[in-house]
Amino acid sequence: MMKNAMDTLRERGFIKQVIFEDELYEKLSRESMTFYIGFDPTADSLHVGHFVQLMGMRHMQDAGHRPIALIGGGTGMIGDPSGRTDMRAMLDKKTIERNCEAFKKQMSRFIRFEGENAAIMVNNSDWLLNLNYIEFLREIGVHFSVNKMLAAECFRQRMEKGLTFLEFNYMLMQAYDFLVLFQKYGCCLQLGGDDQWANILAGADLIRKKEGKPSYAMTFTLLTTSEGKKMGKTAKGALWLDKEKTSPYEFYQYFRNVQDEDVRNCLCLLTFLPIEEIEELTRFRDERINVAKERLAFEVTKLVHGEREALAAHNMARAAFSGDAEKMPAVTVSAGVGRKLVDIMVAVKLAPSKSEARRLIEGGGVSVEDSQVKDINFEIPEKLYLRGQFTLHKGKKVHVRVVIVNA
Repeated sequence: MMKNAMDTLRERGFIKQVIFEDELYEKLSRESMTFYIGFDPTADSLHVGHFVQLMGMRHMQDAGHRPIALIGGGTGMIGDPSGRTDMRAMLDKKTIERNCEAFKKQMSRFIRFEGENAAIMVNNSDWLLNLNYIEFLREIGVHFSVNKMLAAECFRQRMEKGLTFLEFNYMLMQAYDFLVLFQKYGCCLQLGGDDQWANILAGADLIRKKEGKPSYAMTFTLLTTSEGKKMGKTAKGALWLDKEKTSPYEFYQYFRNVQDEDVRNCLCLLTFLPIEEIEELTRFRDERINVAKERLAFEVTKLVHGEREALAAHNMARAAFSGDAEKMPAVTVSAGVGRKLVDIMVAVKLAPSKSEARRLIEGGGVSVEDSQVKDINFEIPEKLYLRGQFTLHKGKKVHVRVVIVNA
């Protein structure tokens, strides 16, 4: 007998909130359910914040349930206010369509769009862009209490800085999505990040009110550190799943360098390793935890970029640690940048600005070849520069081979 998906999700730490939990558990035990998760196409790549949702979808699909990946081509034109203090930039239709295509390609690494209980991808622009507003207000708006909506966390956070009426519609639109998917595909479960709880609950509530049928809501824990901070932020911004935006090596290094306290949680949420193996890997709290970190970095990079890229990143990281310059990740820089170290650090993205580069140098965190640099005006020695390459180290964990090229 196949394991109930909720048991798997709970064991691995996914589940945050559920409504009608016992009823949903029974339903998942005895039948194949259709469920959905929504993704607003606000960029041309998914990022690590979507990772938990994708893994949750995969566990559900492996347990025999059918996923719907809902791309928010319509809601993306409004913007979700959840967890934000400002209004999202509104995208044009062409940009949204391009982003949708990129999402499907990335999602196919996690969920199956062919075969048994194949996933389907739908775009809510198909039904949202041509809505009759008066009809929508009469049919859907009548079921929503403004008092209740304003009490929701996603709106409450925005009230101080100003919530536009445009964004206020977002909850109704997302709830309507759930209703449409229920009517068209028999979808009666919505999953999503816990910051979406109010929106997801609104959809399940709408189906029960309007259709008089069971519907369910379940949220996943957000990917956070043990201190409660969101993971996936780097010096360069978000940790993207597109290798053109975040290289496989940078991606690998991010997870190789997570805090000791976060390794187990990441292994449970972001890999398919059995729980028993995870417990064995993370039972140490000394330098042996590094074995678990390497395994974590390799497994997540393999999932996102494939085994070849994961092995290459692993070997590069090992080479950097051992000082084998030829195997370190190479970064090219134009000879026109000059020999000043602060300029080179910014050019190869080891620092976001010259002031940050100076701060790192003053703090003793930068070395050229094997020599620590303390002078903020340091220039790469001419002999080294003419050689055309040298190694640059930031702290103990970031090592690159800088290659000088003539512009």
